[in-house]
Amino acid sequence: MLAKRIVPCLDVRDGRVVKGVNFEGLRDLADPVEMARFYNDSGADELVFYDITASAEGRNLFTDILRRVASEVFIPLTVGGGIRTLEDFDRVLKCGADKVSVNSGAIATPSLIAAAARKYGNQCVVLSMDVKRVDGRFCLFAKGGRENTGIDAMEWAVRGVESGAGEIVLNSIDTDGVRRGFDLEMLDALSALVSVPIVASGGAGGMEDFAELFTHPGIDAGLAASIFHTRQVEIQELKRYLCKKGVEMRI
Repeated sequence: MLAKRIVPCLDVRDGRVVKGVNFEGLRDLADPVEMARFYNDSGADELVFYDITASAEGRNLFTDILRRVASEVFIPLTVGGGIRTLEDFDRVLKCGADKVSVNSGAIATPSLIAAAARKYGNQCVVLSMDVKRVDGRFCLFAKGGRENTGIDAMEWAVRGVESGAGEIVLNSIDTDGVRRGFDLEMLDALSALVSVPIVASGGAGGMEDFAELFTHPGIDAGLAASIFHTRQVEIQELKRYLCKKGVEMRI
């Protein structure tokens, strides 16, 4: 059995780590470079770096901050925000990213997924999806959760994997920052349709939420932000707890 992964996420705006609830009400938390160093030393399996306003503002990701973050971590680093072209892939990979996350850029140009997978390999292409229930449907949102595309999120995920995405990060807008548990219904719907690794994002409130998450088949990693940023949950303590629950972890 493959070990499950614990993945903290740095949502970066204007050079600072921020966090909100349901993608709104963002508040300043910390310096991303200091936080990256902390997570590298605290036992995180991977780290995600999102420049969360790059797509909405129509600009490129801030590479100067990314370079400084990448210099502090020796674990896999996934980077997203404002990724619209192969040149953007190339730029962030040269800054130290191991994987590149695409969301709004792939919605605008679906062929980007296949082109990136051909050039850099499937393992490099992460399809990030911001999803919210609208009239009983799982709808795909773009531009940092601001814009309802009207696209069925599950159909989009299948298309993305067929095009070459090697991993999916499913961000539930409904549970983001609420701390009442991951969106298991949404995750189960996705895992029934795709066979690539799924990273669950949105809703972690405590260690028991990760334990419940990993009882669901097809979920490879749990991503969280606020509970790790505020030290409400320490990653090494979480891993020991999960091991006692029978979850395979890298300690």
